[in-house]
Amino acid sequence: MNSTFVHQVMNKNLIFVDNSTSIQDAAKKMTDEGIGCVIVKNDGKSVGILTERDFVTKVASEGLPLFTDVSEIMSSPLITIPYDDTIWEASEIMKSKKIHKLPVIEKDNVVGIITTSDIIRISSLGSDSQMRKICDDILLRISKSPSG
Repeated sequence: MNSTFVHQVMNKNLIFVDNSTSIQDAAKKMTDEGIGCVIVKNDGKSVGILTERDFVTKVASEGLPLFTDVSEIMSSPLITIPYDDTIWEASEIMKSKKIHKLPVIEKDNVVGIITTSDIIRISSLGSDSQMRKICDDILLRISKSPSG
């Protein structure tokens, strides 16, 4: 993970919405694109993020009307990571800030997003072969045991 960079695994499929977009319109865009968040912009600048979790903790639990502006429930300020940082640095930010989605910036622009799922996927590369070796060792021990 120390030598894997954020830009190598980030998702570039982003949806941006204006801060005056209704939460219903934002939810529709997220559903249509099959993504878990949108980046919120104000005057062309990325200022926040709206995630599925925000819908649960801020919309559904508080009974907010669907015409509410995303600016009222978005997470802000936007916590980001530079394009050329490592996955290790991304996971440290996510852990310390208790977030699951981390926008990636390059030259002050959001160019991608990295999620905890991305980090887990990268972390588990190679583990199949390690698990296979463990299973083979167990099977070998079982076959050599008196009751096997």
